[in-house]
Amino acid sequence: MISVRRAQERRRQLLRRQEAWLTFDPHDEATTISEGFGPLQVLKEGRLPPLAAARWPVQDAEIITYVRAGFLLYEDPTGGSGVLRAGEFQRTTGSRGARLSERNASTSHAAHVFQIWLRPSAPGLVPGDMLRRFTKAERHGKLRMVASPDGRDDALRVSQDAFLYSAILDRGQHVIHELPKGRCAWLHVVEGNVRIGDETLGVGDGAGFTDERSVSITAMDECEILLLDLAVAIDEDEPSYYDPDGVTLQA
Repeated sequence: MISVRRAQERRRQLLRRQEAWLTFDPHDEATTISEGFGPLQVLKEGRLPPLAAARWPVQDAEIITYVRAGFLLYEDPTGGSGVLRAGEFQRTTGSRGARLSERNASTSHAAHVFQIWLRPSAPGLVPGDMLRRFTKAERHGKLRMVASPDGRDDALRVSQDAFLYSAILDRGQHVIHELPKGRCAWLHVVEGNVRIGDETLGVGDGAGFTDERSVSITAMDECEILLLDLAVAIDEDEPSYYDPDGVTLQA
């Protein structure tokens, strides 16, 4: 089964000068995917204006941040800090009571950022972060693994049974990702248009795959996609730790 989530169905946040779109919204009871998709809890696209900053609490979360354009100054749960530049992916883990912060240090350009929150595989994750850069050439024409449980191919290492892929495709290029039994997948279109089966997905659209043997994607024009391969089984009693309204903004 393929479940499509259109860009306009996402929750739009506009706080001060910051704009974000939430594919899954825990406050939206009208959809069955309000709490996420399997272990995928949050898929958030945001644009951080010049010099804007945000800070939010974290409780046993595993977060993958992808900076598509611009760069961010960040502070992780251990108090460490650094810079995330375009094309870089970061995995951050935080424990209960931890806080994360990020700031766009540019005085003239917005930062285009994606955040993926995975439900913790176990409580009490050790706080820390890991950073990897994946060039456009590495992701061109194929699904490049950028995160996995074992960190293979120099990918980010995550504790959850989840694999994240990034691809930049030319018009007409076709990629297939096999889904063994017990696996599901979520596809997000970052840029351009793609076809999956009889559906065409555009910028900001997403699709969940359950009980499918594979994910088959054809680029209708130049495009960029993110694909998550996930374990189907999750603890249904696991509480949601993400509150999209708990973000503290700074001018």
